[in-house]
Amino acid sequence: MSSFSSLAQEQDEDLLRIKERLDIVSAFTADLKLDVDISFINMPQKTAIVKFKKGEPMSFSSEEFALIPKRGLDFSFQELFEHPFITVDRGMEVIEGKELKVVNVIPTDKKADFSIATVYLDVKAERIAISEISTKKDGTYKLLLDYPTYEAVLPSKVEVQFEMERIRIPLNFMGRDIDVDRKQMRKEDVKTGKIFLTLDYETIFY
Repeated sequence: MSSFSSLAQEQDEDLLRIKERLDIVSAFTADLKLDVDISFINMPQKTAIVKFKKGEPMSFSSEEFALIPKRGLDFSFQELFEHPFITVDRGMEVIEGKELKVVNVIPTDKKADFSIATVYLDVKAERIAISEISTKKDGTYKLLLDYPTYEAVLPSKVEVQFEMERIRIPLNFMGRDIDVDRKQMRKEDVKTGKIFLTLDYETIFY
């Protein structure tokens, strides 16, 4: 505990700068393409509209299917900063040739829906490159974010990785072109999945 206390700080300054940068986005609307990589689910690419307004959950709508978003699809990171937290600096790590700062985010309020998060910060570009959030009820989500330009605040591509044992299937689909291989699903010991989001922003309000 003493070594943990020596590493812990109130709030990491680089993370706070990134939070302030995210906070300038008050709302956005984007066209969304969604692909699923789950071994026992066969689903063609889907399209949807995603809407965000600060202080409200991100919403998804589509004429092709019904999508019930879980917090793992929230790349606005509102949940991360909703309640008071402390941080632990875990040093630097090089991933795919890019040097990223690794920071643990630990909520200090029991109302928070996650127990710990690890964020990989692109300090120079002032944004989150990777996040891994361990929720209290829905397992762990890992987000890999790709940005269209060096100056962009919002990502154009998001890869969501998750274990399905804890969260089951994070999407509720309606559509005849969805094929679930239940035999294959029962065979797999550890059921994992990926969701790929590609975003084309219609409007962004600052």
